[in-house]
Amino acid sequence: MEKAILLEILSKIRDFERAKWPEIERRGSHFIPIDRLIPEARRRLEMLKLDDTDYLFSLRLSGRERLWGLRVNDVFSLLWWDPDHQVCPATLGHT
Repeated sequence: MEKAILLEILSKIRDFERAKWPEIERRGSHFIPIDRLIPEARRRLEMLKLDDTDYLFSLRLSGRERLWGLRVNDVFSLLWWDPDHQVCPATLGHT
């Protein structure tokens, strides 16, 4: 990952830190059942010993770009960056 991209992501994360969860969800972030994730993502969860969870949280950074992680109460634990919305491909044309 290029430094400029990392700095942009960190800036967006800082913006999320100032928001409440209902506001974040109104901007397109939401829980996704793990059975909707691509097989590679489910295998990665198994490798990380996190396959006992039912949902991951998709944190929307832009039209396609997502951060994926576990959200427990008010804490989001980052698992991976999905720059092209490939972990759980959307069926709608605008995402």
